[in-house]
Amino acid sequence: MTGQDWIEKDFYAALGVPKDADQAAIKKAYRKLARQYHPDQNPGDASAETRFKEIGEAYAVLSDTEQRQQYDAVRSMAGGGARFNAGPGGAAGGFEDVFSSMFGGGARPGAGPQYQQYQSGGAGFEDILGSMFGGGMGGGRPAGFGGPQQRKGADVETRATLPFRAAVEGTTVELTVDGKKITARIPAGVHDGQKIRLRGKGRPGQAGGPAGDLLIAVHVTEHPVFSIDGANLRMTLPVTFAEATLGTTVEVPTLSGEKVRLKVPSGTPSGRVLRVKGRGVATAKRTGDLMVTVQVVVPQKLSKGARKALEDFAAEADGEDVRAELTAQATQ
Repeated sequence: MTGQDWIEKDFYAALGVPKDADQAAIKKAYRKLARQYHPDQNPGDASAETRFKEIGEAYAVLSDTEQRQQYDAVRSMAGGGARFNAGPGGAAGGFEDVFSSMFGGGARPGAGPQYQQYQSGGAGFEDILGSMFGGGMGGGRPAGFGGPQQRKGADVETRATLPFRAAVEGTTVELTVDGKKITARIPAGVHDGQKIRLRGKGRPGQAGGPAGDLLIAVHVTEHPVFSIDGANLRMTLPVTFAEATLGTTVEVPTLSGEKVRLKVPSGTPSGRVLRVKGRGVATAKRTGDLMVTVQVVVPQKLSKGARKALEDFAAEADGEDVRAELTAQATQ
């Protein structure tokens, strides 16, 4: 993806979130749209696949704090996406076209039939910002200074779909990119939409410049019980009304197949989250926890005895207004 892409594409609009959205809102919007437009849900729909790619691009940038700051800065410098019109004879071009002509090169997007690939190794906003801040993303000398200009090779992007368990535990995948087989190690705890960067595995550089990178956009299939939240795993635990009211100890499944005993305190409401330590994702830095959300199950059918007991309970609790606080707050 080039600097011109950052100027022209409104990633906040792609995810339908405001510019001041926090990470939770961005993640929620991405998950909803990714499920809606995923190619597996829309076979043969080219527009849905394009939309899915746009959503993934937007989330990859906005979910990364550093990239999001850079994106906001570039968009601010460019006036929020307006193109820069310049050049002899009134020729129109983007910011990247103008800057590339100044430094002797330009990035050209490309695509292969099997993997959505984007070249971003040419000179452009990346080169200028890199020189401003001491990074040098594109690299190389300006044209006309004693020989061919060194350039970093273009980055290449591909996709990999992982089973949920493989994403939690980490795995190795084999990919074919530009006719070459590449083995990539996927770290434990990778989340849906995350991009893994393999440095030096992209297109060859020019005039002795370094090779570009390979970016792997990861899609993680859903699990019927568990979900990933950073280094933690999450699940929902159904309990009966009596268990939630009186308290109980229940067995909870874990991803490893073991069961652990979890205490549900008396008076536990639906939505309360209980923690099982050390039963989350084991990464190189730490091991997360299993976060259990309690869901009180309301019975659909009652026996005569159960109904009588519940009516007696309601009579004993008569006079308690559980919605009193709600009514008071609504008048504020």
